[in-house]
Amino acid sequence: MTNKYMYFVANWKMYGNLSSLNTLNKVIKFSKSKEINKGRLIYCPPYTLISSFSKKFKNCQIGIGGQNCHESESYGANTGFINSRMLKNVGAHFVIIGHSENRENGENDNLINMKIKSALEAKLKVIFCIGETLIEKKNKKTQSILYKQIKAGLHGVKNKSNIFIAYEPIWAIGTGIIPKSIDLLKTVEFIKSKFKGKKPKVLYGGSVNPQNIQNLKEINNIDGFLIGGASQNAKKFIDIVKKTYT
Repeated sequence: MTNKYMYFVANWKMYGNLSSLNTLNKVIKFSKSKEINKGRLIYCPPYTLISSFSKKFKNCQIGIGGQNCHESESYGANTGFINSRMLKNVGAHFVIIGHSENRENGENDNLINMKIKSALEAKLKVIFCIGETLIEKKNKKTQSILYKQIKAGLHGVKNKSNIFIAYEPIWAIGTGIIPKSIDLLKTVEFIKSKFKGKKPKVLYGGSVNPQNIQNLKEINNIDGFLIGGASQNAKKFIDIVKKTYT
C-alpha cells in the first residue's frame, strides 16, 4: 500500500478511434471518486484523438498528452509531423519523448534533446523515457546507459521542474516481464541521484498490469507508472490505480 501522490499515464500507442471515447465513461466516473484523491490520471492517445479526449475530460481532472512531437516549435514544411505548439493548441499539457519504440525508429539522443527543449518552450510537461536493452542489462551497463541518455537528453535544459523521467527497460516492454524489486529500487534511486536539488518524479513503465502492480507499488521511490496495453481497457486501468492504493 502507498500513501504517495502517484501519476498514472495511459500510453495508447497506435490504437483507438472516435468510438473509443465511450470506453472512457467509467474512468471519468472513477476520477471523480474519493478512491483517486492521491493520484493523477493522464491519457496520451494518438494525435487524432487528443482534441476529442480533451473535450471529453473537460469537467474532470484527467490530463491529456501527446505521444511524441517534432523538434521544431515553428510551423514549417514537415509533412506528417506535429509540433509542440500544435499539441498545446488542441488541449495537451504533457508529451512523451524518447520512447524506445521511437528510438528504435531512428530517434537519437540529440534529436530527443531538441524535442524536449521545444516541448518545454511550448509549456508542455515532458515525460522523458529512458531504458536499456536486454544485452546492456546482461553486460551490467544499465546505469551507464541511463546516465548517458539523461545527460544527452537534458543537455542545456536548466529548469527541469517540468520533466518527468519514465524508466522503461526495453526488455520489459510488451514481454510481461518486470525487473526484480531490488533492481528497480536501486535503478530509480540511481536516476534520482543524477539530479541536483529537487529530484524529478520517476515513473516505471514496461508490462505494467493489474497483476504485477501488487509488487511494483511496494517500491517506495517510484512516483507512478507509464502504462501501455493495459491502459486501453478501462477496467484494467482502474484496477491498476485501485490496487496501488489498497
